[in-house]
Amino acid sequence: MTVIQIQAEDRVKTARVLVVDDEPAVRRILTRVLTKAGYECEEAGNAGEAKELIATQDFALVLSDMNMPGESGMDLVTSLLADDPDLATIMVTGVDDTDLANAALETGAYGYVIKPFENNEILINVANALRRRSLEIENHRHREKLEHMVKERTQNLWSAVKELERAQQDLKVSQAETIERLAIAAEYRDDETARHILRMSRYCELLVRQTGGDEVRAEFVRLASVMHDVGKIGIPDNILLKPGKLTREEYEVMKNHADIGHRILKDSNSAMLELAATIALTHHEKIDGTGYPNGLSGDEIPFEGRVAAIADVFDALTTNRVYRKAFTLVETVQIMKDGRGTHFDAKLLDTMFDSLDVVLKIKEARA
Repeated sequence: MTVIQIQAEDRVKTARVLVVDDEPAVRRILTRVLTKAGYECEEAGNAGEAKELIATQDFALVLSDMNMPGESGMDLVTSLLADDPDLATIMVTGVDDTDLANAALETGAYGYVIKPFENNEILINVANALRRRSLEIENHRHREKLEHMVKERTQNLWSAVKELERAQQDLKVSQAETIERLAIAAEYRDDETARHILRMSRYCELLVRQTGGDEVRAEFVRLASVMHDVGKIGIPDNILLKPGKLTREEYEVMKNHADIGHRILKDSNSAMLELAATIALTHHEKIDGTGYPNGLSGDEIPFEGRVAAIADVFDALTTNRVYRKAFTLVETVQIMKDGRGTHFDAKLLDTMFDSLDVVLKIKEARA
């Protein structure tokens, strides 16, 4: 871990959070969740109280309700960021409105949480916002230092450029790690989830490489596919962790995770998150049109969705689940070959099994 990453992590661990909401019960819930997670919290019932606290105390993040009597949360965040651009902010609202969410993000907010929220959703958004804030602060300081060195000592130009590139690479690596950790955190209720995510994403990377994708494209798909099941955060525990076959009604609820994941990830300015949204939505579609949620068929299913479908099913079949033991490799291959051209893209499935030796190395390494 680099100095930048260590400093960023230290800032997250010692962060002070200001919770702003006109409903005392909501403030208490948020404060209790955040305090239990190790954050130091203060509360304010309106924008005026929040400004008074910020004038005398230091906060790393403000978690504010959007709709409050008097000055709105949006106006509060705009005012606070004008004075302190390094302040991390997250908006909380009872309205699920894309335009409102975009407006909040355009003001500089790092996140947008819809009531009623899950405790884990709050913790994920807060951790992500604080980590992003810390990395940006440290990276900005590092850039300023390097620029000053270049101006004062032109003879060290190339060494300074290399140092800047390393800092940028550190940030890229940290962002990739954050994506993986947030995807795992979103599904932390299942002990096998972390290993499944890592294996499945590596299978996707392999398939992209084996079908002619370059290193950059393969890595892009690997990171995006990590978030394929992020929508399971919206599935109740009694269904997600049920140790037996789901009823028809329960299965219909479970199927919603594809659409939930898509709604969480879509409409981002990040090309990676847009691809992740596509994978989340389409990795349960089938070539013959019998999949979900939209019954797409053939080439209507994006390439990455067809790749993820194969990777996801292979890992699901070859690992133990709460409701059954893992299938053997021979059984798994036969089951998937039975779905060649109906469930799975035939050429991609052939590519998967032509590379079975590499697939098994990935499985063993990530077991």
